[in-house]
Amino acid sequence: MSFVELILIAVGLSMDAFAVSICKGLGAKRLSARQALLVGLYFGGFQALMPLIGWLLGCRFEVLIRSVDHWIAFLLLLVIGGNMIKESRGQAEQLSDDFGFKTMLLLAVATSIDALAVGISFAFLSVDILPAALLIGCTTFLLSAAGCYIGRAFGTRYKAGAELAGGIILIFIGLKILLEHLGLINF
Repeated sequence: MSFVELILIAVGLSMDAFAVSICKGLGAKRLSARQALLVGLYFGGFQALMPLIGWLLGCRFEVLIRSVDHWIAFLLLLVIGGNMIKESRGQAEQLSDDFGFKTMLLLAVATSIDALAVGISFAFLSVDILPAALLIGCTTFLLSAAGCYIGRAFGTRYKAGAELAGGIILIFIGLKILLEHLGLINF
């Protein structure tokens, strides 16, 4: 997998966290740099951890499903991308000014489940997991911290567009993986 593809996956996976960060920024009565960094650390940390866990699970079962790994990667990215597109059309997140441990932990886990599935597909694609997980985590950290400030400044206007773009990116990467493994394209 190329560096550009990893960047696109990192950005795509970050979009849920980015959208929630926008809502956190909008819901905050007063947004401090500490709060924005805290949001970035929670979301970025979990976005880095979940692909590692998924990769470990994928490696454990790789021998059993090696012949269909490209289909699994494609279907996982299709489902994740499709869900992100569906969420972009749904109701807005409920706004909250709570930056407490329990709230942030639940939000971080909820926004990083997709990264677990991507980590599983990384195992089948022989992706070097540590640099990939760090890239995903750092990208999410930066976008989430920035999302708090964007939410404070602009509101929820861009939330749906961010989720839609992330979903489309993940679906196209999944399609590319499938077509490459079927020998129909070669990038």
